[in-house]
Amino acid sequence: MTSFEEADNNGSGSIEKHEWDLLLLEDKRRRLEDEDAHRDQTRKMAWFALWGMLLYPFGVVFTSSLGLDNASSIIGSMASIYFVSVAGVVSVFMGVTNLAKKATSK
Repeated sequence: MTSFEEADNNGSGSIEKHEWDLLLLEDKRRRLEDEDAHRDQTRKMAWFALWGMLLYPFGVVFTSSLGLDNASSIIGSMASIYFVSVAGVVSVFMGVTNLAKKATSK
């Protein structure tokens, strides 16, 4: 069955106004679901990044308390790269999202 046949609910061989309206409504519903899923993913990513940034120092303290001074030193020296990288990923993702919203709203 083709997309046209699926859209032609009454089998008349043409897509009538009410069938077209149903297609538009379905398209709008799918876009809203996609936007909702995107917002959920953005929120999850932001929380994941925040928890990672908050828990990172505890990793240094934890390895130090276990007597793994070399591991503590390595993890501590990676902190500057880690924080900049996480902040960069989050900011680029959100910046691209805002640019995409502006492009579609015009």
